[in-house]
Amino acid sequence: MKVIEQVDATATLAEYAANLDNGPVVITNGGLPVAALVPIENADMETVGLSTNRAFIELIERSRAVVRADGGISSEEMRRRFP
Repeated sequence: MKVIEQVDATATLAEYAANLDNGPVVITNGGLPVAALVPIENADMETVGLSTNRAFIELIERSRAVVRADGGISSEEMRRRFP
């Protein structure tokens, strides 16, 4: 992983992306991370978009909490309900 302070991040995005084999590039501001450039494997654009969508992530977290609290529906029951 390469960590670069924002004021020192003067290379082009293409240059940083070309070096992702060495790990992610994290941009910091005052030592705190503000952005990251990470390699993506086995994902399409929809997956990438949803994985960074706060509203979608909150929806998934709420759904998981309900399943933990109340239980879920088995795949067999789901097939029965939706043939």
